[in-house]
Amino acid sequence: MFDIFEQPWTLVGAAVLVLFGILTFRSFCPEKRRWWQLLVPVFLTVAAFGTDMLVQTDTEKINSVIKTAIKAVQQEDCSAIEAVIANNYSDSYHSTKKHLLDHCRRELSKPLVDKGKKTGLLIDISDSNATAILFAVIIFDKNSYISQNYKSFLLVKARLSLRKQPDKKWLINRIEILELDRLPTKWNSIR
Repeated sequence: MFDIFEQPWTLVGAAVLVLFGILTFRSFCPEKRRWWQLLVPVFLTVAAFGTDMLVQTDTEKINSVIKTAIKAVQQEDCSAIEAVIANNYSDSYHSTKKHLLDHCRRELSKPLVDKGKKTGLLIDISDSNATAILFAVIIFDKNSYISQNYKSFLLVKARLSLRKQPDKKWLINRIEILELDRLPTKWNSIR
């Protein structure tokens, strides 16, 4: 669906068309030329980028939540992870938000992640629910058990379910691991 707040270039294109229209008008009717007429396309361009910067769309909010979650895992910051997880969280392995956070604290207490990088993201939004398929590369800390005994990086594909809260924030209410190194898997397989 088209959203003017996500595509400022549409309004910039309209500003270019308006500029051509004004230049044509000014060439055919030189007696009606005014200096402010050339400011109309400039105003449209400023308005395009102004609305893009001032209005944060649902897609941008979801991207921000996912970016925050990746950064929190990278920094091994469980309190930052807690901030982006909904209170009604549950998945196929963790029945509650508390179980997920306990798991995070247990795993992230020792060196684990050196860097997490999002390589792709597909977002599907419907009303107050959203599903995001996240593709990421996790680079493990050199001192981590996984890096020393398995490999230094891992390709991850996960499905994140998000829900819009009453305060218009998006929070993650379910995470399901779909693939690790392009092999189908589930939470139970990676305990």
